[in-house]
Amino acid sequence: MSTQPFKLRAFRKSISLAGAHPRVLDAAFSSSDEVLLALDTTEAGLQSGKVGTRLIEYGPNEVLTGRSAPAWSRLLFQFRNPFIVLVTSLGIIALFLGDLGATALIFSMVGLSVLLQLVQETRSTRTLNRLQLLVQSKATVQRINENGESQRVEVSLRDIVPGDIIHLAAGDMIPADIRLLSTRDLFVSQSALTGEALPVEKFDTLGSYFDRRMRPNNRDSLNPLDLPDLGFMGTNVVSGTAIAVALATGYTTYFASLVKRASTRESVTGLDLGISRVSWLFIRFMLFIVPVVLFLNGFTKGDWGLSFLFALSVAVGLTPEMLPVIVTTSLMRGALSMARNRIIVKRLNAIKDLGTMDVLCTDKTGTLTIDRIILEHHLDVFGKSDETVLRYAYLNSFFQTGLRNLLDAAILEHVELHETLHVTQDYRKVDELPFDFTRRRMSVILEKHRRQHEIICKGALDEVLEVCSHAYVEGKVVPLSEEFRCTINHVCDELNDSGLRLVAVAVKDIAAENVNYQYRLTDESGLTLVGYVAFLDPPKESIVETVATLQRQGIHLKILTGDNELVARRTCRWVDLPIKNVFSGSEIEAMSDAELSKAADQANLFVKLTPFQKTRVISSLKSQGHTVGFLGDGINDVPALCEANIGISVDTAADVAKESADLVMLEKSLLVLSDVVQEARQNSANILKYVKMAASSNFGNVLTVLISSVFFPFLPMQPIQLLMQNLLYDLSQTAIALDSVDAEVIARPQRWNPVDIGRFMLILGPISSVFDFVTFFVLHRLTVFQDSDHAAFFQTGWFVEGLLSQTLIVFVIRTHKIPFWSNRPSWPLLAGTVLVMLVGAVLPATPIGISIGFVHLPKIYFAWLTGILITYCLFVQALKPWFIRRFDSWI
Repeated sequence: MSTQPFKLRAFRKSISLAGAHPRVLDAAFSSSDEVLLALDTTEAGLQSGKVGTRLIEYGPNEVLTGRSAPAWSRLLFQFRNPFIVLVTSLGIIALFLGDLGATALIFSMVGLSVLLQLVQETRSTRTLNRLQLLVQSKATVQRINENGESQRVEVSLRDIVPGDIIHLAAGDMIPADIRLLSTRDLFVSQSALTGEALPVEKFDTLGSYFDRRMRPNNRDSLNPLDLPDLGFMGTNVVSGTAIAVALATGYTTYFASLVKRASTRESVTGLDLGISRVSWLFIRFMLFIVPVVLFLNGFTKGDWGLSFLFALSVAVGLTPEMLPVIVTTSLMRGALSMARNRIIVKRLNAIKDLGTMDVLCTDKTGTLTIDRIILEHHLDVFGKSDETVLRYAYLNSFFQTGLRNLLDAAILEHVELHETLHVTQDYRKVDELPFDFTRRRMSVILEKHRRQHEIICKGALDEVLEVCSHAYVEGKVVPLSEEFRCTINHVCDELNDSGLRLVAVAVKDIAAENVNYQYRLTDESGLTLVGYVAFLDPPKESIVETVATLQRQGIHLKILTGDNELVARRTCRWVDLPIKNVFSGSEIEAMSDAELSKAADQANLFVKLTPFQKTRVISSLKSQGHTVGFLGDGINDVPALCEANIGISVDTAADVAKESADLVMLEKSLLVLSDVVQEARQNSANILKYVKMAASSNFGNVLTVLISSVFFPFLPMQPIQLLMQNLLYDLSQTAIALDSVDAEVIARPQRWNPVDIGRFMLILGPISSVFDFVTFFVLHRLTVFQDSDHAAFFQTGWFVEGLLSQTLIVFVIRTHKIPFWSNRPSWPLLAGTVLVMLVGAVLPATPIGISIGFVHLPKIYFAWLTGILITYCLFVQALKPWFIRRFDSWI
């Protein structure tokens, strides 16, 4: 065993990326005084001057899990996209074949796509970081101010430095790797680091743990997470309180070492899966069609080299290489729009899932209700007003130091009881049995009049009744018979049915024989039920309209609550939420995964749930193919927030809930959430719009190429000309991410179905080919009057018609309605498309056009072309109603 004393500087320099360094163990095995001395701090906290110096020395206390690599690394990372890799490979092949013009154009397309993607990702990352600063979690630390006074202050987690004295309570994130100095019933959830669901108890010393388990020869091989006097960044306090000193921050923490070893791949969203399926649809189509184009032109034209380059150009034309740019642009636009709606995006990919979300799970408190608990009554066991119940409830809420909530706040508003009860003079806290979400109750043990101990317990009615053997009835203690219990349940059911939420209060007197006695959960037995405190959580005024709006949007609202069924049913009736089926936590516990999947799909109210029963419900819904969002703000909601596709919390939530969420609402309102759902759907719709338009136009071009290759003695377009057409078309489409969308399109969740895309491609593509062949007929007739090369004239004419028809038809395809009438295109899309059409029309007459084989087109051709384009647009517009009726989809 190492005998070297704990040293901050040595610890800092020798931290290992494989995990916590043995110097962390040195802190665990050192006394509190030794640790404080090594860190040059005291229990009074750090001086303000030292804080600034250490913040410069150690850097901010944050571990960025997003991509923070240098620009060259992020540039290379763009080539993970299969389309970019494919087009790059085609460019290298063109280079080896000696076609420098084609090579230049192909690499121009790749460079443009990669550069735009890099710029958009850089902007979105900066935007995301700025937005996240708005919802930074706080920590309470002890620091010495400029006047030499020690005081508690709240600081951002990123401002914690080694040596800071940190105060922890239930709901707090542990902001750094820490050594506990003092604890009180401290339970910490380490599931983020270990995967273990149950919280572990922590102490301020190894104590007997060291005597039983430690051996000098195995100390350095210990898992630091097993040591009870250490806490780690990324974990959170479930109950109890503690004072600790920060050992390591930022990238020197154990959490940072895990992040560096973990995969940087983000979770796969529904949109990601849809894009992946569509990508493979394109790739499979390309693998089939490109060899066909090669052999057809090779055999019919006899020039295999030129035919090979042409086939490569067709492959490039089939590739929607601007898709990554459009996705990133859409997501960034969505994040900024949500910020304007007071919703901060913490994980950009969550916007993808939000557009496909069809189930929203939420607790009722603060979501359906006003999030302000009102203490309505304090009642005895028969439902009659009783001041004694309120006095016991006040003592419990005042002295508890664990998990406080809105119920405690409502009780403590009765400040007049503080003087009436002589709280400070007559009562002293002896111990506390903190709340947990399994027992659903908590107790404080008070010394009354310096003579006896008194357990005061409050919690959920059923759980308190479990540990009660007697009840107060008109000042007398009577046994709790089964008949009496039935009477109590009947009284409580009536109160619950009126919308009141009940918390039971029970007591037990214990002779104070041993002042050093450590109370345990087993002491919560043989209690006497005093009565109940009854709370009212009224519904929000706008909630009825909001629930109806969500239902119209195709989002099924499901209530997951820890309250009992009667209270939950009453709340649902208040907000006009029809109840389908109801399941309780005990019923869910008895179900298999298959049974729960069926039940979760059919029910919309789940009551008396534990935190991990909530996660089972969400997991079951996901297994049925639903995209599930969960809105929660408490410690008990953290597992569900992590399990859901989209975890949503609020700015007033517990720190651990905010850290676990993907979206943080600065205003707890479902109405705001329904607005941003529309925005997310618009983003998804624009991405899908681009894919469908690219698929149909590309398929139409390939079909034209295949047929013309059989009948024409020359290529319908030179490879470099086809590449130029693709480049201009892709440029015109980059603004589609900023386009508006029909209201009926975003009225329901977006779904990426390759079958729909394939159907759209197979119907719209051949229509464009028909008009291509009309153009060929016009060009054939006009060549009689032209002295120039017939092949060049033909290729130039199809280049102009192909580019203009692809770009102009966008305005028809982008909406279910009449173009430019009910849903006007965005100005960036309109400007970009018109500009590219003008460039395409005049390019053949420019030196660049002439250099790649174009020739002058007569004015009469443009007259014919105008008619062809108008007819094409009118035909597709007339096709829309039939297509929508037949397949119930368009864009």
